[in-house]
Amino acid sequence: MYWELLGILLIICAVLCAVGFYKFVYFLSVGYGFAIAGGGIAVLIMYLIHPSATPLWIVLLQALLFVCYGARLSGFLLARELKSASFRKTNVAKASLAKNNEKKMPFFVLVTIWVCVAVLYTAQVSPMLFRFKNESTDVAVPVIGMLISVFGLVLESLSDRQKSTQKKERPDMVATQGLYRIVRCPNYLGEIIFWTGIFVSGFTTYQGFGQWITAALAYICIVYIMFNGAQRMEKRQMKQYGSKPEYQAYVSKTPIILPLIPLYHLAKPE
Repeated sequence: MYWELLGILLIICAVLCAVGFYKFVYFLSVGYGFAIAGGGIAVLIMYLIHPSATPLWIVLLQALLFVCYGARLSGFLLARELKSASFRKTNVAKASLAKNNEKKMPFFVLVTIWVCVAVLYTAQVSPMLFRFKNESTDVAVPVIGMLISVFGLVLESLSDRQKSTQKKERPDMVATQGLYRIVRCPNYLGEIIFWTGIFVSGFTTYQGFGQWITAALAYICIVYIMFNGAQRMEKRQMKQYGSKPEYQAYVSKTPIILPLIPLYHLAKPE
């Protein structure tokens, strides 16, 4: 039964994202990347132990896609974390303030969050598991889905690089050039596109209500999280740059997350 394999996948994702017990934010960042990459590898191993009619190269490419996604995300976040830690060490006052601002969450709250994110990450990887377990042999739809995901991954990578470059040149202003001319959150747009590809790749393999609802809810949750993240980012930027005419001109003409759609604000002005 694929539900048993789904349970194994859940355990693996839970173990890999448990790094959040070290630092809460890791549940949703570094642990996220670990879980997605590890989940992809786990499904590949399941396939190799119990081969199905699904072409091996499809499973290999899907696993590679998840590994690339997880490695890029966790690698980027860890590098940024180490850089920030190094900077704080050179400023004793800021380091002390940051330490004092860290709030310890109750253990049962941490456990609840851990379980919830582990379930979400498992559901996100599930289309790959469903494909091989259902022994789907078609290749057109999964290839189209993977190409969509590759585009989203490239978009995320480029937007992060462009943002880093522009912030070095203009630390007093948000990134406004390159992909940031199209939308204000191209990295979030790339994330949505990546998971759109994963969801689409399973269209010809989902069987029954359980598989459809698992994959669909995972996709809906990711889209919601990206819009919520864009909303929180806008609130932070408004506090920091809201008094700048340059910033106001930029946000008034650049959609926040979806290109060509005149949705410019998600946060209500304070």
